[in-house]
Parts: sequence; structure tokens; C-alpha cells
Amino acid sequence: MSVATNSVRKADGQTLLKRARARAKNSADPFAGTVCPKEAWTLFDAGEAVLVDVRTEEELAFVGRVPQAIHVPWATWPGMRSNPDFVGDLEDEVDDKSTPVLFLCRSGQRSAAAAAAAAAAGYEHAYNVAEGFEGNLDDDKHRGTGSGWRFHGLPWEQS
Repeated sequence: MSVATNSVRKADGQTLLKRARARAKNSADPFAGTVCPKEAWTLFDAGEAVLVDVRTEEELAFVGRVPQAIHVPWATWPGMRSNPDFVGDLEDEVDDKSTPVLFLCRSGQRSAAAAAAAAAAGYEHAYNVAEGFEGNLDDDKHRGTGSGWRFHGLPWEQS
């Protein structure tokens, strides 16, 4: 059973994006806004937004991925070198710059940078997914124990 249903009305999706834009007004973020993982899933599952995972191929293979999410790496392993073709790769996957695009990474840091780069490239509705796929480190330096896509029980798969 899906966490959100495809019957989410367009108005509901617009309400979620409006909230995200309001959060952006209260911050210095250079992109449209920030959504929490459950909001991101609701928008993505309803077809109201595209989900772009910016983690490395290795992270997707070993940690897990969101089914049907688009993959455009922000950096490559080893060395976490920036992807100099990020914007071009994104444009190949999402050519309509008026489409709401939700960026997801491990903890919300790379995805914020990706959302900023997308906004600078003309994407009108670039959003960061807060907490990321694995969430923040806890006191024992473990991820996934208090935040993140997987912590919230949202759909994911592993190869």
C-alpha cells in the first residue's frame, strides 16, 4: 500500500509547495523551498513533482534508492568530485524548467546545493528534500535513527 495515494488533488500539492516556498522566505536559500520527506513522497507519488536523487551510483547500489526517481549525480566517487555536467545532465532528464523538481541526497546538503544550481540555471520550482535519504548523524554517529526518507518508512528499494 502506498504512503500517499494518487488521488491527491492538485490543490493539495500546491498547498505543500506553498508551504515549502514560505519556509524559503524565512531562510537564505537560493531555491524555491524545502520539503520534508513525507511531503516529497506525496508530491512525487501524485505526479505533482519530479524526484531527482543526486547521490552517487555507489550510494544508490549499496544504501538504496527511491523507485522511479531520476538519478543525476551531484558528485562522483571516489573523491566526491563535483559533476561538471550536472546542469546539462539535469536538463537532459527534466527539460521543462517550470516543472517542480525535488532534490534528494543522503542528508540534505548536496541536494540543497543541487537545488541552488538548478534554480541558478532557470528551474523555477527547485526544492530541497530536508533530511535526505539517510538522515542526520545521531549521537552515536549513525544515520537513519531519527530522520531521513527511510526512517519515515517511505518507499525504497535496494539492489
